[in-house]
Parts: sequence; structure tokens; C-alpha cells
Amino acid sequence: MEIREFAERVLLSDSLEEKLKAAPETLTDEQPGKPLRIKEPGRPANLQFAPPRTAPGMPKPSALVEQDKRALAHHIMANHELQALEVMAYILCAFPDAPTEFRQGMCKIMADEQRHTRMHKERASVLGLEFGSLPVNCYIWKKALSYESVLDYLAGLPLTFEGRNLDHAQEFEQYFLDAGDQRSAALMKVVYRDEIQHVAFGLHWLRKLKPDHLSDWDAYEQHLHWPVRAALSVGDTFNREGRKQTGMTDEFIEQLYQAAQTDLPPNQKPKNLE
Repeated sequence: MEIREFAERVLLSDSLEEKLKAAPETLTDEQPGKPLRIKEPGRPANLQFAPPRTAPGMPKPSALVEQDKRALAHHIMANHELQALEVMAYILCAFPDAPTEFRQGMCKIMADEQRHTRMHKERASVLGLEFGSLPVNCYIWKKALSYESVLDYLAGLPLTFEGRNLDHAQEFEQYFLDAGDQRSAALMKVVYRDEIQHVAFGLHWLRKLKPDHLSDWDAYEQHLHWPVRAALSVGDTFNREGRKQTGMTDEFIEQLYQAAQTDLPPNQKPKNLE
């Protein structure tokens, strides 16, 4: 199968089963096709993006002692993972001239996103909530429409949205443990390990594709599109060790932390974890 065929199936299909179907072990990139941009991905009727501010928000940590709130959390995270998958497919279609090595690496990351979506979907179901039975938002997807280059994508999704998940995945692991939900906590541990690799992939390609005269930090900041900014790559806690494991320099990590300290209101400043 061609990478383009796999990407179009994920991006355009209105069947969740088709979107989450694993790609063949070998994907070729001999026919990357012409650039393709669309306003919204194909989705089944029950997963169409809801109007702004109509999808339910993430429950507060203290509410996760309730089973229905944990189910809601998994429902929301399943949609986050699905959006990330769709954005990756979109990038493969929108920038067919990107290096084949990058495109093949993206397909491996997409396999993780498919798996994460299924994991959250299945866990929500066990907890009593079928995926698609509640409205879902389009925040990650809408932000991707501003990407004008692969570098924009790398700054926006791997280094900001997935970078934030280096904090969130550990936070939710602990929230679920506090609620006595060992299975949900174990799921978040798997997601966390994968996110380290995803952020590392983004950092690797930022370094390969950026102009030589730009530092990692300058390239990152220059390719963010407002309102997405460096401070949004940080959760309620700041996981330095996880970021070190991605290959970020100590200087880059400190710049992220300081961006959050400077840019976020006092009640949103992250706690510093060593």
C-alpha cells in the first residue's frame, strides 16, 4: 500500500473502523500525489465535530472518583487521539514533498494514535459510555488548518500538544489511581511511554528541517501559530525528566518552563517536577 492511500483512508473515511484499521507492515512512497487540503476530516455522523462550546469539558480531578466522569474523560481523550491521527494523515496529504523517511515515521506514529483511540474508546465503553454518544470538539484539528509547512506541524502537534501530554498522561495516571481505577491508570502509563517517542520524533525532524542558523527554541517559536504558544505545551505539572528523555536540551526545557511561568495566570502556573 502507498502511504498516500493509507493517509487518505484515515483522513477521508466516514467509518471509524476504517480509520482505525492498521496499515500494512510495508508502506511505499512512490506516488505521494498532489497536495490535498480539506476543511474537515471524514467522520461518522455520531463523531462529527460539535459547534463551539457545546462538547462537554474534561471533568475536574476530584470528580473522577465517579465512574461516569472517568468514562467521560476517556471519551474526550479518545477524540483527542482521533484528531491527532487525522491531523497526521492531513499532513501526509498536504505536504507530499516531505522526506520519505519522515512520512514513513509518521505512519508508525499513526499506528500508536490508532491504538490509543481504541484503548480510550474501549475503556469508556467498559465504564458505560459508548464513543460518539456525546458531542466532540475540534480544537486540535482546527489549529492544524493553519499549518503552512511541516515545521509548523512539528512545532504545533508533536512539540506542543503531545509535549503537553508528557504532563497530562502522568497527571491522569495519578488521578485514576487516586480514584481506585487501576486499569485506566495503566492505560495512561502506556500513552505516556508512547508520547515520549512521539515528541522525540518531532524534535528530531525539527532539527533536521530547520535552518542551520536557528536554535531549536527559535525554530520552535517561529513556527507556532497564535493562540498556540510555548506555554500551552505545559500541563499542571512540569515533567522535566520526561522531556529529557525526548532529547530536549536542558536549555530548551528551561525555556519551556519559563514560558509557562511568564505567560500563564497564577492559578495555571505548573508545579515543577524534577
